[in-house]
Amino acid sequence: MVAIDDKLISTEVFDRKFVCDLNACKGACCVEGDGGAPLTMEEVDIMEEILDDVIPFMRPEGIEAVKKSGVFYIDPWNEPATTLVDGKECAFVYFDEKGITKCAVEQAYLAGKTSWKKPISCHLYPIRVKKLSDGIALNYEQWDICKPACSCGEQLNVPVYKFLKEPLIRAFGEEFYTDLEGIDETLKNAGLED
Repeated sequence: MVAIDDKLISTEVFDRKFVCDLNACKGACCVEGDGGAPLTMEEVDIMEEILDDVIPFMRPEGIEAVKKSGVFYIDPWNEPATTLVDGKECAFVYFDEKGITKCAVEQAYLAGKTSWKKPISCHLYPIRVKKLSDGIALNYEQWDICKPACSCGEQLNVPVYKFLKEPLIRAFGEEFYTDLEGIDETLKNAGLED
């Protein structure tokens, strides 16, 4: 682990390679798993506010789940998470003509209907943020369904943090990202990563 202010960052975000390969995985991270995408209460408010702009991009099953339960539920850790369809995929997914899972929230953003891209936990994946008593930890989450992304990242030699430049800056700012680049260089010079 390395530290930047109140953030502890796993060195795996520097030495692991990762580039999403949606043609291989079909966006399984939005469908598989044991819960919805983690949200903040501020994000819950945003999602409720933009829901009418997102609904045109959602599947009927997702719309029905949100009408029944709202945009979120409280998970076993007492945190908000995106509503699921029948306890499985995120209510905000849809499938494109190739069967690739896409995000209705992001599609509304890309269509110019909203100014908010998607929940930061989704945008930062495979980095997961965990609250600590005096800060946060940023950890790389390894998941078998992401093997194609790891292979693609290895071929292209793209570390996790570089793949996630946009969401890292969105979440923590330009200076934080510049600090990550400096740490990466220090680790390379010390021979602590490939």
